[in-house]
Amino acid sequence: MASWDPVTYLRFSDERSRPFFDLVARIGASAPTMVVDVGSGPGQLTALLADRWPDATVVGLDSSPKMITKAREHASHRVQFMLADLRSWRPVEPVDVLLSNATLQWVPDHRSLLPRFLEFLAEDGWLAFQVPGNFDEPSHRLLRELAFEPRFAAATGSVEWPAAAEPIDYVSDLAALGCRVEAWETTYLHILPGSDPVFEWISGTGARPVLDALDSDERAAFVSEYKARLREAYPARSYGTVLPFRRIFVVAQLAGTGSQPGGQM
Repeated sequence: MASWDPVTYLRFSDERSRPFFDLVARIGASAPTMVVDVGSGPGQLTALLADRWPDATVVGLDSSPKMITKAREHASHRVQFMLADLRSWRPVEPVDVLLSNATLQWVPDHRSLLPRFLEFLAEDGWLAFQVPGNFDEPSHRLLRELAFEPRFAAATGSVEWPAAAEPIDYVSDLAALGCRVEAWETTYLHILPGSDPVFEWISGTGARPVLDALDSDERAAFVSEYKARLREAYPARSYGTVLPFRRIFVVAQLAGTGSQPGGQM
């Protein structure tokens, strides 16, 4: 399991939060009473769901003890956080809104979990998630290429790599399960400040399992080479370094219920 670091993750908190707001804005639930955020991370965004739905109890789940410890700083009488694995977790009551922000890509074969998630929903419940769609971008291609080189491959051979499907795949899955589905994609152009900002970004997310697999000497060599390759792929400009980041969004509701996808935050 990767040692997720809230401090590193939050270094670009503004840029990382934009997909969350874009996702939640399209959930049409009017007055839910139970909202669950699967993969709540450091919790600051999860806590905002209590403002979005003032009658709801909000529960954040994460499998990282460090993330849950940080998230509990945002707990309140209506917001709670639990250490749990989304693959085995079950709610104690029906869920009106079940959402996941940039988490499912870490779960192998996560599409097989979609029927299970729908079983957790109340009659008019909503399922919403977003996942990165940038695994063919230089940031990830260079990471894989370097990790597979003979000098690092022995240590990184057992690393599980994140992956996501295409929007049409999620639409087909959920439509076949009786849902109305809205899916879309957005490519954000994040302008990052500082030196080696793309490495700083990915070291808190996609590169974390690889870095954790290396010993200190291997990690130092890996980081030095990876930074150099990233600087070439993402050159610094006078106004910062541009990181294109594609995201895939899905909002679904079981057909036959009252609302349609599309809300406002």
